[in-house]
Amino acid sequence: MSSTPAANFSNEDDERKAPTSFHPSLWGDFFISYQPPTAPKHAYMKERAEVLKEEVRKVVKGSNEVPEILDLVITLQRLGLDSYYKAEIDELFCTVYNTDYNDKDLHLVSLRFYLLRKNGYDVSSDIFQHFKDKEGSFVVDDTRSLLSLYNAAYMRTHGETVLDEAVVFTSNRLRSELKHLKSPVADEVSLALDTPLFRRVRIIETRNYIPIYESATTRNEAILEFAKLNFNLLQLIYCEELKTITRWWKELNVESNLSFIRDRIVEMHFWMTGACSEPHYSLSRIILTKMTAFITILDDIFDTYGTTEESMMLAKAIYMCNESATVLLPKYMKDFYLYYLKTFDSFEEALGPNKSYRVFYLKELREQAGDHYASTIQCYMLEHGTTIHEACIGIKELIEDSWKDMMKEYLAPTNLQPKIVARTVIDFARTGDYIYKQADSFTFSHTIKDMIASLYVESYNI
Repeated sequence: MSSTPAANFSNEDDERKAPTSFHPSLWGDFFISYQPPTAPKHAYMKERAEVLKEEVRKVVKGSNEVPEILDLVITLQRLGLDSYYKAEIDELFCTVYNTDYNDKDLHLVSLRFYLLRKNGYDVSSDIFQHFKDKEGSFVVDDTRSLLSLYNAAYMRTHGETVLDEAVVFTSNRLRSELKHLKSPVADEVSLALDTPLFRRVRIIETRNYIPIYESATTRNEAILEFAKLNFNLLQLIYCEELKTITRWWKELNVESNLSFIRDRIVEMHFWMTGACSEPHYSLSRIILTKMTAFITILDDIFDTYGTTEESMMLAKAIYMCNESATVLLPKYMKDFYLYYLKTFDSFEEALGPNKSYRVFYLKELREQAGDHYASTIQCYMLEHGTTIHEACIGIKELIEDSWKDMMKEYLAPTNLQPKIVARTVIDFARTGDYIYKQADSFTFSHTIKDMIASLYVESYNI
């Protein structure tokens, strides 16, 4: 009698890759029992937030002058409050777009350009030519204008030479001025040089900006209190999600069954929260976190543990999407695969009959999740015959080109594609940039532990 396919795997132990030693989870079961200190005040916080929301709405509706409007809108965006006033802010942008303004004030021109483009207005960058001297160099006298131009310049698309020049000019000037600046201006410049404003993860920007706004002498107390309350309320939602997700993850028993993988379930939720932070995206965050967990397991099986034959059989089982495929798999994969199928069934149930068609797209995605790609830098070096240093420079140029591509699509007319599509792509680009910019902070997650704690554990005192 011939043996089953799974029985043949015992002959491949000599092919098995030496498992990579990933550090264990930094969070373990922490969020299963953790309750934020603000939880007992939840009802009061929601009630107070509603009062403050309407107070701030009066401020928004009472804004008439362009400088006042621009300052208010960028403040609300950075504090994570703009989504509560979408209709009012859209009206304000119509006013800003159609109203004459002081085109000799570089700070105002830059802020107007930045906000209009961020809201989808394809305004011309030619206005910045007015701020050059006869030799073609930018003339900027103050740090505020320099910083505003810097952030505006990163809203560039392909072929906008004036913005490319502005990026180089402002980057060099801000770096040279940074050592002479004091807080909070120094903090703002340092943040910008690390990541331009448009490319920052929104919820992380909110966390970082609240203390900066609190130190401003021009702050509005109602806006500040609402920002803190809103953040604390979001934190309660995130912690409940983490409780659910950690329990789900615990059922898979990765420490025993899949000890070779990266145990990063909290970091996965952090990643998805960066991409869709609003409260009404709770189900999306949960589903995306579970999807990312499965992709990580597959990646680590293919890259660090599974033999060639095992990996091929797992890819085949994923394509089959049926319990009968377990016969193809070695013992250590069987429970994972069954849990995988069970979780996708739960997605369909959670989405309900009107939205369950979306599971089709998830299935398409999971069939592609088994593909393995070599390091981008390694591919670049092989393709172009470069050193690792040259490859890194080349990759950075490709990244900048990709941001220009995304901005072009973001500014495309809404009849060509829903704006939410471009926004979602950009939000995922922001989180990817944050996770991988300085290091592989997903694999070596101690590099982002403090930020995760500030987002999920540390509440604001009000």
